Amino acid sequence: MKKEMVEQIRENPHYQELIAKRTGFSIKLSIAMLTVYCIFILTIAFYPELLGTPLADGSVTTVGIPVGMGVILFAFILTGIYTKRANGEFDDLSNKVKQSLKEDV
Repeated sequence: MKKEMVEQIRENPHYQELIAKRTGFSIKLSIAMLTVYCIFILTIAFYPELLGTPLADGSVTTVGIPVGMGVILFAFILTGIYTKRANGEFDDLSNKVKQSLKEDV
């Protein structure tokens, strides 16, 4: 890619908007996932009896199993949220950048 084209892309307001929105959204989702995961790990570290409590009398399955599955499910949900936004808003902005490059050529 030519240096002029790279500079043209970097200066494009749609590209700058795309980078700002995508970065901000990614950071928010990362913080959400990190928070949930850290709470889960800290609970294991400082309150193991909480997650080690059986679901029912005589049950081998503990509270930790569904909670751990919930953490994994939360990660899948966040991935779906990001994918939905990426396929919509972020793709639209990316297409605007491409279109403006075609018009300038």
